Amino acid sequence: MTLQAHQPQTLSNLNATWPAKPRLGLIGFGEVGSTFAKELAATQQFSSINAWDIKLLGPLRSAMHESMQQLAVNVCQNAAELAQSSDIIFSAVTAANTLAVAQEVAEHLKPGQVFLDLNSASPATKQEAAKLVNASNADYVEAGVMTSVPPYGKKVPMLLGGEKAASLTVFLNQLGMDTKAISTEIGVASAIKMCRSIMIKGLEALVIESYTTARSYGVEDHVLPTLVETFPSIDWSKQGAYFYSRVAQHGKRRAEEMRESAHTVKDTGFVPLMAAAIAQKHQFIADQAAAGIFEGLDKDSDWQAYADALINAKK
Repeated sequence: MTLQAHQPQTLSNLNATWPAKPRLGLIGFGEVGSTFAKELAATQQFSSINAWDIKLLGPLRSAMHESMQQLAVNVCQNAAELAQSSDIIFSAVTAANTLAVAQEVAEHLKPGQVFLDLNSASPATKQEAAKLVNASNADYVEAGVMTSVPPYGKKVPMLLGGEKAASLTVFLNQLGMDTKAISTEIGVASAIKMCRSIMIKGLEALVIESYTTARSYGVEDHVLPTLVETFPSIDWSKQGAYFYSRVAQHGKRRAEEMRESAHTVKDTGFVPLMAAAIAQKHQFIADQAAAGIFEGLDKDSDWQAYADALINAKK
């Protein structure tokens, strides 16, 4: 697979038929969707903000419904209603649901709408999603979200790709977002995102495995100083705590993302040995979290508390 990245030289109006204040639709109302809803509502540049999440059909529906209402977000009953109520649609679901959401929504899109795919999926997955959306004559734009949304919020750096990427960048940046159009070709932004994810999620997996093992042997006070000596710009204890807490909270989502990273590697003809292993490590932590071993721990807990929880769970 060969993809070409370039910086577009010209910008055009996103859609001359749009109202002055378009309607925003959010598919997925987790950490990302709810953050964008809150911060973009504050810009007062949308006539309405609408949302749909599959969790509205499950046991968490009451809590999610209340969360949406607190942010003055219109609760949609399904993807069809969301599509019919929006001019711009943000898809912010888990990597494994990227294609399914595009397929479901595409049936209800029409010319003039823009579908912004924020999900962490491989170039091939994004290209398949684009075919579905573009078949409806709506415009598909992919986004590579280049770091965790917290603490950046709407200012999280994003790379956009697609025929409408340049003009969408202008619109979103006027709202205070940090987007950059990288290519008119679908797959470039996601390739950049996936390659970065192998490094970042890989480092998370390595730190968790290294620190937990060191803690098991009682040698952590010897190991961490050697890391500081080699990489003095990193606070390895603080960074370790952050890695543990984020993976414990979002391990399932990260595992799905790393499976997409593995697909990205495989599509080049290489065997995704590392990406596949990273996915397994994140899934393991996700499974431990689901079992409740990290109960009582949060983002302010030190890494030793997380490591001890893992160690005690296997006794």
